[in-house]
Amino acid sequence: MQPTDADKPNLLYKSPAFGDYNPGIKALLFDVFGTVVDWRRSITADLQQLFASSGIERDWEAFALDWRALYDPSMARIREGTRPFVTLDRLHRENLDTLLPAYDLGTLTESERDHINRTWHRLNPWDDIVPAQAKLKPAFILATLSNGNIELMVNLARHGGLTWDAILGAELTQAYKPHPDAYLGSMNALGLHPTECVMVAAHNADLAQAKQLGMLTAFVARPDEYGTRQTVDFVAEDAWDFIAEDMTALADQLLSAQRQATAHQCP
Repeated sequence: MQPTDADKPNLLYKSPAFGDYNPGIKALLFDVFGTVVDWRRSITADLQQLFASSGIERDWEAFALDWRALYDPSMARIREGTRPFVTLDRLHRENLDTLLPAYDLGTLTESERDHINRTWHRLNPWDDIVPAQAKLKPAFILATLSNGNIELMVNLARHGGLTWDAILGAELTQAYKPHPDAYLGSMNALGLHPTECVMVAAHNADLAQAKQLGMLTAFVARPDEYGTRQTVDFVAEDAWDFIAEDMTALADQLLSAQRQATAHQCP
C-alpha cells in the first residue's frame, strides 16, 4: 500500500543524519539489472561456455530473454501481499525450474541448476559504468536500489569491479520495486531526504515511481538491453532531471550540477 501524506514525514522527511531537509545531491541510487549490468549478453555467453563441452546447443539468448520475462510476474504476489517476501535468488531459481523443460533441459541435476541460477551473480557491467563510478564516487554516495538480494549484489560488485558504498533495495526493505517501500526504505537507511537522492535507471517506469516519491531522476539509455525484443526505454519518456546517452555523459552532468550547487551555496 502506498504511504499516505500522513505517513510521509516519518518515511521521507525526518532524516536522522541531516535534520528535516538539507539541499544538494548526496546519493546516487542505481537500478542494476539493465542499467549497470548487461544481463542478456552475460547470461548468453555464460550458458554457451557452460554447455560447449557437453555439445548441448540451444538458443541461449532466447533462453536468457525468456528467463528474464518471468522476472516481473514472479514478484507480483509479493507486491500484492499474498506471498511472503523471498529473495530474488529464490525467484530466479523457481523461474529457472519452470523454464528448463521448454528447452528440453528438465533432466539437469541440482548442482547444474544451482550453477546456472548463479549466472545472475556473474553478470558483466556495461563498459561505461566502472569509469563513471570512479568519477562520481568522490562527490556522491553510490548505492544500489535494486530488486537483487544482498548476496547477489555483493557478488556482482566483486565480479565486475563495482564500487558501491551501500547495498540497498529489495532485501533490506522486504519490498520489490516499484512498491514505494523499496525506495522509501532505502533512502531512510541512508538518512536522506528524497531531494538529496537521484534514482539512476535505464527504465522510465522505475524513474516515474521515484519521481512520484520526490526523488530526483536520471535516465541513461540502454537501447540494446533486450536486443531485438526491446520495445520500450529507447529514449527518455518524461522530462527527467538528468538525461544521458551513456553513463559517462551522465557522470559529467551530475558533477556539473554538483559544482553549480556548491558555487551557489558559497557566500
